Amino acid sequence: MSKQKPALGLLVVFMAAFLLGAYFTFASVQGDYGLFRRIQIEAEAQVLRDERDRLMAEVAAMRNKTHRLSDTYLDLDLLDQQARDVLGLVRADEVVLR
Repeated sequence: MSKQKPALGLLVVFMAAFLLGAYFTFASVQGDYGLFRRIQIEAEAQVLRDERDRLMAEVAAMRNKTHRLSDTYLDLDLLDQQARDVLGLVRADEVVLR
């Protein structure tokens, strides 16, 4: 009987070590700070960077149009285009097809 107790104790120690190892492995892969979460966060960050870049380009285009229609600089072609698009204006010598 004295040989059974050390074997049983050793089995318990190995089983506890195995369970702790399995727990930490699972947590490192699927936990809140695991590999899958990191990949998900990086993908979300890339989507947000793309959206930021798109919005910055849109803001730059709006600033350009605002500058071109300002009092200090007037782009007559842009003014003509805006009058046609927004107000629906046409010149007297033009034919409108719908």
